[in-house]
Amino acid sequence: MTDALADLSAAGVAVWLDDLSRERLRSGNLADLVSTQHVVGVTTNPSIFQKALSDGAAYDSQVKDLALRGVDLGEAVRALTTYDVRWACDVLKLRYDASDGVDGRVSIEVDPRLAADTDRTVAEAEALWWLVDRENLYIKIPATLDGLPAITEVLAHGISVNVTLIFSIARYRAVMDAFLAGLEQAHAGGHDITKLASVASFFVSRVDTEIDKRLGDGHELRGKAAVANARLAYQAYEEVFGSERWKALEALGAKPQRPLWASTGVKDPAYSDTMYVTELVAPGTVNTMPEATLKAVADHGTITGDTITGSYAEAQQVFDDLKAAGIDLDDVTDLLEKEGVEKFEASWSELLESVTDQLAKARP
Repeated sequence: MTDALADLSAAGVAVWLDDLSRERLRSGNLADLVSTQHVVGVTTNPSIFQKALSDGAAYDSQVKDLALRGVDLGEAVRALTTYDVRWACDVLKLRYDASDGVDGRVSIEVDPRLAADTDRTVAEAEALWWLVDRENLYIKIPATLDGLPAITEVLAHGISVNVTLIFSIARYRAVMDAFLAGLEQAHAGGHDITKLASVASFFVSRVDTEIDKRLGDGHELRGKAAVANARLAYQAYEEVFGSERWKALEALGAKPQRPLWASTGVKDPAYSDTMYVTELVAPGTVNTMPEATLKAVADHGTITGDTITGSYAEAQQVFDDLKAAGIDLDDVTDLLEKEGVEKFEASWSELLESVTDQLAKARP
């Protein structure tokens, strides 16, 4: 028997779980995944919290206390979500220490309704950082145009960041620039940049879903765009983190901002359910997987080593062919970013409604 997740880790890919719940923490499931399935990080989002809070009774006691105290809705949501994230940070602390702060990280997202408001995004990021109060935390900030300066400012304040909702190579380059600027400002401000870390969450499956829809059934380019897009992103990563600007920061002890492959659950049953893992293997990357994908890789995934480096010409050819087929890639990525923000906002609204209902039921 081979251990595909161990092979993935050995190839330089950090295995993260894209899920969190109070029940997963209480039952010891997260600790088991860390000890037996090579999981070294956790990501969350509004959808994950909404689902967790809607299932079971794990939150009832805390909800009752919040209701008795008469806290407002915003404070209740922060209390519930940061409790879970703080607990997960503690579960992963050994991995954080063993990796010198590279892994063992847990991400929590700022209120997605602030995606177009730089100042309030920064304020919310700082509030979450103080509330969780764990150095192995990541604050997730969307890579919208208004999010870019927030990313720089939050890093400049000495706070580690997970940049989310990246779809295009151009926006990814802007994210890496925002990261470098944040490190430079943090160092100038007297922060210890050896403690700062960041990942850039490049979304994968949604690219294929949208482009496949535009291509139509039976087209030979179906299922090729997302992997090609991610591979070209890694090419950009190698370029930026081989630059003199980066080397100056590296000499000060800075850690590179790793590419993180997000949205790696396969949507189309015609494709291999491990495709967005096995086809995106390269050193210094992260793959955050829903539990179903994690189990699929463990069960029948085949890791053949680096599947990205040296594939750039082939990936560019896919892009050229898509353009020739009439696919406007800029339109695709702009739409996906807009829809991504809207989906997060909708999930946040559902989370607020769920907490509102639970508080009402718990009030005497």
